[in-house]
Amino acid sequence: MRCSRRNFLKLAGVGTLCLTLGQLGVNLDEALAYSRSLKIEGAKEVVTICPFCAVCCQVIAYVRDGKLVSTEGDPDFPVNEGALCAKGAALYSMYTNDHRLKKPLYRAAHGDTWEEKDWDWTLDQIARRVKDARDKDMILKNAQGQTVNRLESIFMMGTSHASNEECAVIHQAMRGLGVVHMDHQARV
Repeated sequence: MRCSRRNFLKLAGVGTLCLTLGQLGVNLDEALAYSRSLKIEGAKEVVTICPFCAVCCQVIAYVRDGKLVSTEGDPDFPVNEGALCAKGAALYSMYTNDHRLKKPLYRAAHGDTWEEKDWDWTLDQIARRVKDARDKDMILKNAQGQTVNRLESIFMMGTSHASNEECAVIHQAMRGLGVVHMDHQARV
C-alpha cells in the first residue's frame, strides 16, 4: 500500500478518534473482536506446537486453502496460557516472509557474489568437507594411549529453529562423528 501524506493524516485522524472514543467510555471490544475475526474467517484451526525450544508452547495455526493465514498462542494450554515468546510470536512471519531463503546460496572462497545451488550439490559439499576435516583431524588416542575418537576441529551450534527431536538427532549424529565441541543458542 502506498501511503501519501493525505492518507497518513487520514489514518492518524481515525486512530486518534478511536483512542478518544475508548477513553470516553465507548466499549470497543465488539469492534476489536470483529476485526480479529476477519483475518481468520473461514480458516481451519489447527493446534500445533511451537518448535523453537523445550517448553513446547501450544500454538493455534489458522489455515485457509492450504495456506497459513495466522498463528496465535493457545489460551487453553496450561503452560503458556496463550502467551508466546518473541520467537513463537514471529512464527507466522518467519514462515510467510518473502525474504526468507528458500534455496541454498553459495559464495566461493574470496568471492563477492552469491549463486543459487541445488540441494544435492549443497549436501554433497557439506558431506565432503566434514569427511575431509574428520579424516585430517580425528584424534584416535590421547596422550595416555586411551581410545578417545574425538574430532576437535568441527564445532556444532544448534538452532532454536529445530524441534527438540531434530536437535536430538543432530546431537547424536555429531557425537557419532566424534565432535566434542557443541552448544545450542536456545538454551536459557
